Amino acid sequence: MIRTWHISTVPDAARARADTARLAAAHGVSDMERTRLTAALGARLRQCLTRGGTWRLDLEAETEPPEDGLLRAVLTPCDGTDDEGRPPWHMTVACAVGAPTADPEAVADDPGALAEALLGADEDTALVLEKLGEQEDLVASHREELDQTNQGVLALHAELDAAGRAQRDLLAAERKARGEAETARRRLTFLADASAVLTASLNHDEVVRRLQSLLVPEYADSVDVWLFDGDDEDRVNAPRPAAAVAAARTGRPQYAADHPGDLPGVDDHPASALRPATPLLCIPIGTRRTQQGVLILSPPAARWDADDVVMLIELTRRAGVAIDNARRFEHNRDIAETLQRALLTDLPTTPGLHLAARYLPATHGLNIGGDWYDAFRQPDGSLITVIGDVTGHGLHAAVMMSQLRTALRAYAVDGGTPGQLLTRLHIFLHHLQPDLYATAVIARFHPDEPTLTWAAAGHPPPVLRTPDGRVHTLDAKPGAMLGIPLQQVIQDHTVTLTPGSTLALYTDGLVERRAQGIDPGIERLAAALGTFRSADLDADLDASADSLLHPLLSDSERDDDVCLLLCHLHSRAAEMVRTPTRLAF
Repeated sequence: MIRTWHISTVPDAARARADTARLAAAHGVSDMERTRLTAALGARLRQCLTRGGTWRLDLEAETEPPEDGLLRAVLTPCDGTDDEGRPPWHMTVACAVGAPTADPEAVADDPGALAEALLGADEDTALVLEKLGEQEDLVASHREELDQTNQGVLALHAELDAAGRAQRDLLAAERKARGEAETARRRLTFLADASAVLTASLNHDEVVRRLQSLLVPEYADSVDVWLFDGDDEDRVNAPRPAAAVAAARTGRPQYAADHPGDLPGVDDHPASALRPATPLLCIPIGTRRTQQGVLILSPPAARWDADDVVMLIELTRRAGVAIDNARRFEHNRDIAETLQRALLTDLPTTPGLHLAARYLPATHGLNIGGDWYDAFRQPDGSLITVIGDVTGHGLHAAVMMSQLRTALRAYAVDGGTPGQLLTRLHIFLHHLQPDLYATAVIARFHPDEPTLTWAAAGHPPPVLRTPDGRVHTLDAKPGAMLGIPLQQVIQDHTVTLTPGSTLALYTDGLVERRAQGIDPGIERLAAALGTFRSADLDADLDASADSLLHPLLSDSERDDDVCLLLCHLHSRAAEMVRTPTRLAF
């Protein structure tokens, strides 16, 4: 306990208040806490004096280190004063740890000391006011900083919103650009792939079928290809949409519908009377030289995208080139095949010696016109059989083949062995066409000699079946290709020929395969020829030739000509000759 006061009058209350302030200052209570304590105590004492009676004020100190000290003021009624059953008023403030260095004297009872003590209380009020002023300045400074911060936050939010909107716009633009780029890439990829598919075929009907399958259903609901086969007067011999006829006449794409198409490079046309409810896009098919036809499309949806129409027009142009190339190829192929067949020889009929020949044009590509065979007699009665292959294909190869055939027959009139004839052909071809080459095999059957004489120049070797069923490949040293820039003398070779023997002359299209080469094919030919019986060959050599071709060509793509010439000496050849001493061939 520090001090106790009994208060019943106003002066008692003033002295108690002033003493409390001094004791609080002596115990190290801060200015703010001391002012708060005396202000609260003064207000409570005023209430107590209003009710009357005597009141007891106790000021207690709790200073037990190392905890912070406490100063406690307790106001209780005394002398029977009723406080309406409420608990005593009290207030606790923090003070310094330990006892005060000096215990202040109590305020004296005279009025002067009391007035001086009360005036001293204004010092605490001034300190509080000063603190409040500092706090107000600090609060004002903080408020200003807060306002600036709020303005900065608002500005930042505005910038962030603007940046967010700009970023969203950029992302939307990027997605749109990426989508457009992907769509353009898809169109270009389709155009490149479709062009490769169309140009891979040299059959114009196949090109049309591929064009239809490529466009349906992604770019068209239906596809009609109108190709021109005759003159302009024949172009409208079947009912066609008016827009298709306009496209054929003007050479410009037409869009026929009950609404404008607004498509780039396309003229608008009224709806078709044949299909009034369906929009039609009619695109001319052709090249710079010729008009091939019209492509008539209906849209896969309500209408076409403008970029899709640009792509369709370009694809149609490329289809026109493919169709034009296919038609030109077919035309040249027909001419070459016709010329080739016209130049092939009708085989002579000779007692005792049967001949059978087969020529099969290539079914893929323009590989026609290089293979040929021939058979004719020399003035001495010998029978010359020849088979050859001119490098290159088409009309040029067919023409060169005919020239070699004619030159060989001319050289053979003066006689000469197979080797001599090939040597002359080599010189002839080298001077006539230095950049063209040929291969050939010539076999000669002489009526007075039971031998076969042959010579080869860069050609697959002949295959000989003897009457006992064994097969021999006549692969004696051949000459080089005809026409190469090399001087050469091609040698003759001979082999004994007995009745029942069969000689097979052929071109590489019969035996050569890209994945295997030529040697396995020659072995297969020899094996197939060995399966025939002499009686079957005697009876029907033509049927034997067909039977020989079938197994050899079953795995072939037929991308080259095939020539086969069978020469069979009948088993009873001696009985078929006209005189007992001479075989008449």
